[in-house]
Amino acid sequence: MAQDMQEIMKKAEVLIEALPYIQRFNRKIIVVKYGGSAMVDPELQRNVIKDVTLLKLVGFKPIIVHGGGKEISRWVSKVGKEAQFVNGLRVTDAETMEIAEMVLGRVNKNLVTMVQELGVKAVGISGKDGGLLTVDKKYSDGQDIGFVGDIKKVDSKVLYDLLDNDFLPIVAPIGLDENFQTYNINADDAACAIAKAVGADKLVFLTDIEGLYRDINDKSSFISRLTASEADALINGGVIGGGMLPKLGNCTSAIRAGVSRVHILDGRVPHCLLLEIFTNEGIGTAILADDDHLVNSDRQ
Repeated sequence: MAQDMQEIMKKAEVLIEALPYIQRFNRKIIVVKYGGSAMVDPELQRNVIKDVTLLKLVGFKPIIVHGGGKEISRWVSKVGKEAQFVNGLRVTDAETMEIAEMVLGRVNKNLVTMVQELGVKAVGISGKDGGLLTVDKKYSDGQDIGFVGDIKKVDSKVLYDLLDNDFLPIVAPIGLDENFQTYNINADDAACAIAKAVGADKLVFLTDIEGLYRDINDKSSFISRLTASEADALINGGVIGGGMLPKLGNCTSAIRAGVSRVHILDGRVPHCLLLEIFTNEGIGTAILADDDHLVNSDRQ
């Protein structure tokens, strides 16, 4: 009985620890970029959706922006094509664009279903709906990579309307140019642009790494928090490379556009969103504004 009571008290302590964060972020917008392994593993997928649904139910206004790269590559190979990438961006010819839109639409509606199974109303849209994402053709170091879009405008009205009517928006990263041609958009870029446009308090990237390291081979060099300027210094100093380079650039860009916090989390950790947002220690890397008075005190 005493052990049972101890377990109950631990649960109470967890809830009390979460209280100030729930109070602080009540009615605030949080954009969650959802991709990587957490989209492929069914158990991790359920955990992420449970986390986002809980955020909604305790007063946050979450928006999910999802990828689907691994599933797109799988379907591309099914039609006998080989996935090609330039600087981390998928080379997207007309056939690949058609496959990407099909796959992302399917992923989108699966996520909507999972959220609604948990009792929260969700609406799945792409950047084509309501003129949400208008793009120009994107080039990679001057190289033509096909139907890949560079976001030039976000019309956030459709998202505000959904949030105001108590829906959880789930966005697939597809957009249109001024001639109504369809383009694939990097999901990180889409999440960053949407977070800026809606004035999000938080932007969260679910990734396949624990967060940022000063030396990826030295686990003791993990960075739990840093300012946007410190992040820029890491980029310019050549410390950060590979796929993390554009992601970190998106993080600092979002901070300078008014997003209060950007978090890089390992989506492979069950309930990483809740652990980062509702506990004092957190588990990922948090990026803050240079003048944030909480840089050296409270993590959140």
